[in-house]
Amino acid sequence: MSKFQQIATYQYSLEAYLIKGKLESEGIEVFLQNENTINTDPLLSNALGGVKVFVHSEDVLKSRQILDSIPKYAVDNKGELLSCPNCGSQHVNMVTTIKDVKSFLAFIYALFTLSMPLFTKQRYKCESCHFEF
Repeated sequence: MSKFQQIATYQYSLEAYLIKGKLESEGIEVFLQNENTINTDPLLSNALGGVKVFVHSEDVLKSRQILDSIPKYAVDNKGELLSCPNCGSQHVNMVTTIKDVKSFLAFIYALFTLSMPLFTKQRYKCESCHFEF
């Protein structure tokens, strides 16, 4: 009987489904935990510890190698890493911000209805110089 080992955790099930698809395309059987609960109410993700990704113990090393090959930072439409216009670093992540009335009201609405925010601006932030663009 094979044991399973957790190899990753993601805040949203969509991220876990993408990783699951990548690993399965490489012939690795993947099991997700908490994805249905988080799909029902995404605000529970932090309380549950996110969506957990499990693989058979004998596939852990291969799975981690595959995960390490996936870029950890934001990419453009061609799959190339984005560069910070301020310092040129490629350590850029997408962030969402609440900086105007429309996004704030959407956040309050989502808070009271326990739904996902309807309007937020997506921006990128450089981890090296903290420049947002």
